[in-house]
Amino acid sequence: MSKQQTLQCARDFFDNGDFLTGLNTLIGLRTECQDPEKMPVLYDYVSTAIPRIIEPLGFTSTVYTNPVADGPPLMIAERHEGPSLTTVLIYGHGDVVFGMEGKWQDEMDPWAVTENGARWYGRGTADNKGQHWTALAALSCLLKTEGKLGFNVKLLLEMGEEVGSPGLREFCAAQCAALQADVLLASDGPRLRTDRASLFMGSRGGLNFYLKARYRAGGVHSGNWGGVVKDPGIRLAQAIATITDANGKIQVAAWRPTPLPAVIREALQDCPVGGPEEGVLVDEDWGEPGLTPAERLYGCNSFAVLTLSCGNPTKPVNAIHGEANALCQLRFIVGYAPDQMLAQLRCHLDEHGFEDIEIEQQGTALFNATRMDPTHPWVNFVAESIESTIGQAPVRLPNLGGTIPNDAFSEVLGLPTVWIPHSYPGCAQHAPNEHALKPLLREGLEMMAGLYWDIGFSEHRDPSLSTNRI
Repeated sequence: MSKQQTLQCARDFFDNGDFLTGLNTLIGLRTECQDPEKMPVLYDYVSTAIPRIIEPLGFTSTVYTNPVADGPPLMIAERHEGPSLTTVLIYGHGDVVFGMEGKWQDEMDPWAVTENGARWYGRGTADNKGQHWTALAALSCLLKTEGKLGFNVKLLLEMGEEVGSPGLREFCAAQCAALQADVLLASDGPRLRTDRASLFMGSRGGLNFYLKARYRAGGVHSGNWGGVVKDPGIRLAQAIATITDANGKIQVAAWRPTPLPAVIREALQDCPVGGPEEGVLVDEDWGEPGLTPAERLYGCNSFAVLTLSCGNPTKPVNAIHGEANALCQLRFIVGYAPDQMLAQLRCHLDEHGFEDIEIEQQGTALFNATRMDPTHPWVNFVAESIESTIGQAPVRLPNLGGTIPNDAFSEVLGLPTVWIPHSYPGCAQHAPNEHALKPLLREGLEMMAGLYWDIGFSEHRDPSLSTNRI
């Protein structure tokens, strides 16, 4: 057979409705990992729904309990064709955020795929069921045309990515031998732009923390006490104002940007950010001055205030309140020590006279920043394969601006990691009206089928791809 026959099989699989049927089945499972009562559904996804798809493809699978107490399940599946062949690890997460029923336009059901023009609505269509379903469907197309893959596959599915991937790193460490592979090829997150296929090789890290000004048990009358007792809202606002300037430039010395490696800076020159077609316009005067939008987004740390509260904004009263709280977030790149960042902030606030502002990390989840050379042999291979399939070279993004648990694969398992997203920036993931674009899923299925064919059958592939030397 040929690569073109595999690509045609992928197009047929999509166009005849088989792809949509499979996607609808997965979307129908209410895998809301934030809801403890949905734990049986999380298990059903990896013990029943996915095995029904992959067992006919020659996979064997095992479901594992999470190494973290009360954590969601994980699954490893494998199809082994030969000890000398390349082994690809595929990752995905079957959990989703809350469905938010009743808030979708036109009263759409988040637990079924609704077609509206080029959009397929449903919770998980973009994040992440539609994306790992694309990978599995591409494997089936290659098997249909070639009768084999020409490489080994391992599949790791977790069911708690939306709550910080509890236990994933510990699980990867414990199952290092079972997860041994040559490369991680996964799909999550959005393309850089709708009209450009994209690759990214890591992500910024993420640290969430509270800032709190707490002075008294309750509020006091602003007329009787205004001017003689501390106002927590003012103190907290002033403290936050020292972390960045008025245009978002980070002022904490230890968080300031350092020069980017030349290969990273060069790669970012081909990474356009935002635009009318993506629904968001870049504010040119926001963030670190003197850098391009891509360098600010992918090559710098950024600070954000996620929530800010003092009193009840819906029922204000004439009072100086006892406390004010802010949930803040730092996205950080490779080269910064996340275990020292809150201590660095403590020193900064103390130096500016805010010893009374408390700092408290939110939860225990801490995603490390990861990044890979955009000219790595595996990146070159994947990029050349995609270009040969769709006729356009993909954008090579050293790391995503958001945060994914890539460190479990790049650091714990020591793998080169290449992510091939099939979503787009305007997909409304984590919100009502989440959707995938039909043309992007179709193209994604073609890209993945073509990539798998190239790994298994291309005569021009780098011989190192099948000898663990990459």
